[in-house]
Amino acid sequence: MRRDDLTDLNVFVAVAEERSFTRAAARLGLTQSTLSHTIRSFEERLGVRLLTRTTRSVALTEAGERLLRVAQPGIEAIAAELTALAELRDKPAGTVRITTSNHAHQTILWPALKRLLPGFPDIRVEVVIEHRFTDVVAERFDAGIRLGEAVERDMIAVRVGPDLRWIVVGSPVYFADRPAPAVPQDLTMHRCINYRNSTSGDLYAWEFEKEGRALNVRVEGALVFNDTLPAMEAAMEGFGLAYLPEDVAAASLRDGRLVAVLGDWCPYSPGYHLYYPSRRQPTPAFALLVDALRWR
Repeated sequence: MRRDDLTDLNVFVAVAEERSFTRAAARLGLTQSTLSHTIRSFEERLGVRLLTRTTRSVALTEAGERLLRVAQPGIEAIAAELTALAELRDKPAGTVRITTSNHAHQTILWPALKRLLPGFPDIRVEVVIEHRFTDVVAERFDAGIRLGEAVERDMIAVRVGPDLRWIVVGSPVYFADRPAPAVPQDLTMHRCINYRNSTSGDLYAWEFEKEGRALNVRVEGALVFNDTLPAMEAAMEGFGLAYLPEDVAAASLRDGRLVAVLGDWCPYSPGYHLYYPSRRQPTPAFALLVDALRWR
């Protein structure tokens, strides 16, 4: 079959169904003269007349009736399949790779995925938990989730969580035989649980601010972790003071296993942001995930 035959067959079916060149032209978005020329050329190639034209109507010949019975279901099936393929193209599907920290995964990403994924079974999400700041372009991630202050300026950053507050906590056992620190400088007289920055490899300096005055304190202690959860567990066991996101420590603060200190020195800072390259063309699956994560 020639490629022109498929085009001409579609025109013929439209005219046959409408029984009118005028209505068929409007349906196909063509001029009546184009339709007439197409039908004439089609009939000449086939060597039979398909339509009988009068000034007021269009009727099918016997050959036209026969061709319509065969062609009409085929044209409808093709049109239905093309529609289905278009829907498949726009249907959110495929794999989205995200790098994030353990805390951001637990508090931001996982709650969003639990809401989103049941309704979109063709979306797959690969989550890589790591504490260093990741180059999403070099390591072929679709996006990353990190604190807003850590996001590079050449990235698109979408806020996905509220502001965060980091606080200093210790157990009642720890404070039983020593006074609580009154100012950040007092931490140098306390056992503290350090945090190793996975990106730089340095020990993290605890950050404080009060009345516009910023202060970083490097602390000492017997323990170093690269995650907040083991640091919190060590603090609850009385091994020293820990510097934790307030939401991580909230339950332990409520039940008295931890006590917060230096609260007036612990301000809020920018929360988590989803970041990805500005030149990235979002897929439907990625756009859907961004919308599900967006902080409102």
